[in-house]
Amino acid sequence: MLDTATVQKMLDPLFPGLMGVRLTELAPDRVVAEMPVRADLCTGGGILHGGAYMAFADTLGAVGTVISMGPGKRTTTTDSSTKFIAGSKVGSTVTGECVALHRGRTTQVWQTSIRNADGKLCAVVTQTQLILDAAL
Repeated sequence: MLDTATVQKMLDPLFPGLMGVRLTELAPDRVVAEMPVRADLCTGGGILHGGAYMAFADTLGAVGTVISMGPGKRTTTTDSSTKFIAGSKVGSTVTGECVALHRGRTTQVWQTSIRNADGKLCAVVTQTQLILDAAL
């Protein structure tokens, strides 16, 4: 399994790095990360944009899949469902905990709970990752 520092180095030059995603824990069935709520990730009123929640969660589900795939494989998201529950204010940090609901040979299903700095649940995202051969 890849370690947290190695995966973080993979994310840093990509969109998750641009968003400020920082991995804090990696396990075969669980990924935890933090993301700062910056003004450029917010909507009116200084509240984290729904798309930022979704992209954060999508990253964590993909990371969970990538660390458990065999060599010569790649993954893509085929389905994602988001339930928005509460907001996160600019200047705070959100934490995402992503757990595996299903880890099959060709598909994996992950659910991410995103909480604000007060620990309040802000969003729940469930996604399906398809595992493919790396050759296009």
